[in-house]
Amino acid sequence: MKHLLIKMQHMMDATVHTFSFLAPLALRLYLVPIFWVAGMNKFHSFDNIVTWFGNAEWGLGLPFPELMAFLATSAELVGAVLLLFGFATRWATIPLMITMLVAIFSVHWTNGWQAIHDLMSPWANEHATGAIERLDRAKEILQTHGNYEWLTENGSFVVSNNGIEWAVTYFIMLLALFIIGGGKFFSTDYWIRKYCYK
Repeated sequence: MKHLLIKMQHMMDATVHTFSFLAPLALRLYLVPIFWVAGMNKFHSFDNIVTWFGNAEWGLGLPFPELMAFLATSAELVGAVLLLFGFATRWATIPLMITMLVAIFSVHWTNGWQAIHDLMSPWANEHATGAIERLDRAKEILQTHGNYEWLTENGSFVVSNNGIEWAVTYFIMLLALFIIGGGKFFSTDYWIRKYCYK
């Protein structure tokens, strides 16, 4: 039995070694469109982002809002391109992780964990019940006075909680890439290391 378990473990190790490039490739390709879209949204509404970053009453109230907006936009756009090609992957994750930490603590923290209100979640906060009641009322209004079938043809309505869930998820994915790098075969980092650092 012991020899069988050892043999199975060796087979698993060999399989993992052979396909180890898939995990970092999947992480990179998942994150690329997320950061590209976020960066392009900031780029196209840059003046509004600067105002939101700097305004203490209804925005983030951050110092040097022009610089902060530029850094956040650049981190997301440049980071997306670097992740796509797997070039300077570990370096690219650092400003992106900082951006996620700023988002977590400056934007989403007061809303708790959930990105979308869900009463079934163990992390539902005190606003969830009211949000679900408002969602049910909105659905009733749309079913009575709107074309509800058309409105929900490709998805259902939700109430955003704007919690830290997605930002934390992206941070964890970036942290994993920081530790494991861009991966084999499908990253520029791999080929630079293979041929330039012999």
